[in-house]
Amino acid sequence: MAPKPKPTPSQLPAPPPLEDLFTTLNKHIQASSFTNAVKLTDQILTIAPGDEDALRCKIVALIKDDRFDDAISAIQSSRTPPEDFHLLKAYCLYKQNNLDEALDSLQKHETNDETMLLESQILYRLGKMDACLNIYQKLQKSKIDMLEINYVAALVMAGRSSEVQGWLDSFRVKATSNFELAYNTACSLIQRNKYTDAEQLLLSGRRIGQESLMEDNWPDEDIENELSPIAVQLGYVQQLLGRKQDAIEAYLDMIKRDMADESSIAVAVNNLVSLRGPKDVSDSLKKLDRLKEKEIQSFRLAHGLDLKLSAKEREAIYANRVLLLLHANRIDQARELVSALPDMFPESVVPVLLQAALLVRENKAGRAEEILAQSAGKFPEKSQVLYLARAQVAAAAGHPHIAADSLTKIPDIQHMPATVATLVSLKERANDVEGAAVVLDSATKWWSNAMTEDNKLNIITQEAASFKLRHGREEDAAKLYEELVKSQGSIKALVGLITTVARLDVVKAELYEKQLKTLPGLKGIDVDSLERTSGVKRVEGPPHVGVAETNEEGKNKTKTKKKRKRKPRYPKGFNPTNPGPPPDPERWLPKRERSTFRPKRKDKRAAQVRGSQGAVVRDKHDVGASSNQSNPKSNQATTSKGAVSEQAKPSSKSRKKSRK
Repeated sequence: MAPKPKPTPSQLPAPPPLEDLFTTLNKHIQASSFTNAVKLTDQILTIAPGDEDALRCKIVALIKDDRFDDAISAIQSSRTPPEDFHLLKAYCLYKQNNLDEALDSLQKHETNDETMLLESQILYRLGKMDACLNIYQKLQKSKIDMLEINYVAALVMAGRSSEVQGWLDSFRVKATSNFELAYNTACSLIQRNKYTDAEQLLLSGRRIGQESLMEDNWPDEDIENELSPIAVQLGYVQQLLGRKQDAIEAYLDMIKRDMADESSIAVAVNNLVSLRGPKDVSDSLKKLDRLKEKEIQSFRLAHGLDLKLSAKEREAIYANRVLLLLHANRIDQARELVSALPDMFPESVVPVLLQAALLVRENKAGRAEEILAQSAGKFPEKSQVLYLARAQVAAAAGHPHIAADSLTKIPDIQHMPATVATLVSLKERANDVEGAAVVLDSATKWWSNAMTEDNKLNIITQEAASFKLRHGREEDAAKLYEELVKSQGSIKALVGLITTVARLDVVKAELYEKQLKTLPGLKGIDVDSLERTSGVKRVEGPPHVGVAETNEEGKNKTKTKKKRKRKPRYPKGFNPTNPGPPPDPERWLPKRERSTFRPKRKDKRAAQVRGSQGAVVRDKHDVGASSNQSNPKSNQATTSKGAVSEQAKPSSKSRKKSRK
């Protein structure tokens, strides 16, 4: 059969007019049928390839359908893209978490409210909160909906929670105007350690959210999903308030029901793991596994979580994972994960701390000290926590010199009493008494010049004086005690001064001793006669309570009671002069456990065959029967014993069953 001829262009059906196609496209967009809208825009572009409106509708429909790669490809297909395409491309890159490329694309667009708002979101995701807040301040004059929600969130992330309430008051905005603002304001209260107020505000925000979303006819599942961040934050507040069991129940309830969004479940799992600590390590690791990418064998967060969680939240999850692996003694998995963290968080010191913890677990404390010292030079602004970790590792490893050196490189805490005490202890362990004295002198000088309300000069001076007295520096100790007596006038300082000066100048010590107040009840005691006595003799037995009688000469008369000697009582028939052999010390033990016990041998001759070949051998049973017949008394005895033994076995089994 001959093939049909192809139709000529004149014979093809005429395409529908573009107006009808755009009308249908508008209906698809209004119905949120973005897949059909994309197909229709492709049909329009085949008819009119250079139509910008059709291409713009296709890009927006692809973005609405979360097909960001296809949207970027469509933007790049345009030879001369309009200016607003740069904004659309920047948004697609922002949704893909390509934040630096998004900023570059945004620079090619003219600055307006839309570009500034997107730029602030990108800066917020990058953690550049100061630049983000500057843009929000410029946008305050523009009437943008929900701007106050983003502004409060940026203030909290920037660590400026103390400014939140003032900003709300200046713009006459109430924290309970909507549930998103109530949530962000509660986060600022948590940062300021006002946990009870934060809990009340979160409860109010949840009630407001339920009412507003029900008015909009949201389904119950969607309402619970939308308010899941508030539920997680309530559990965190309960955790901070010490109600750990309530917090654990809240986290487990959210994880089991699986009704919340991915980011809220991830935060709940992380908080639950941190609250449990080293308990239930295997179960905690299983709960963290549900957050990982399923296609990868190693632990990596799912792609959706990487986009939704902040850098701090992702870092906390990875850090808890490493700590759990160390507790579970899975060193190889911990090493693999630790090696990948510096590339994920290049500006953070948490990967360095985790690497040091891994090395300490592997008994490589020296290597951990080197890495912490190198990282402290690399991150000078965050070096305090690294030097503290290095000091702790070195002190635990028996390296007091390195521990003391690490603490001396933290100037902010150099003269605090706890730091001074730790440094002095480390110097003493390293036999560096002179260095310890220098630390105390420096701290004393610093607090003497400090103009603070909570001055610690007296505490430091007291410890410095006792240290120098302990190490044989009586003159320096005496000077410090004199300063304490002049400034403080405490009896403790005066006693220390007298004790110290007594080693140098007794006369001067007696002068200081006169400043002590006399104790009540010691006026009638002659000290000289008390010193000439030989002291109080030790009296055996319980102390006697009473009042001693005195005569005219002042002599004490005490009457001692004579104790009657009681004769020992012996057993009946016992002769103490001839007691006989001592009793057996093993008499209370069972016979089988005594050292003199010898088990009976089995009669091996019973199995031997005696007599001539072919003789009839009588069984042992027959022999026993004949003997029993000859001796009936012995038969009665053996049967009674056998009955007793047969009854003992079931009783022992029943006892075992009752124990179960």
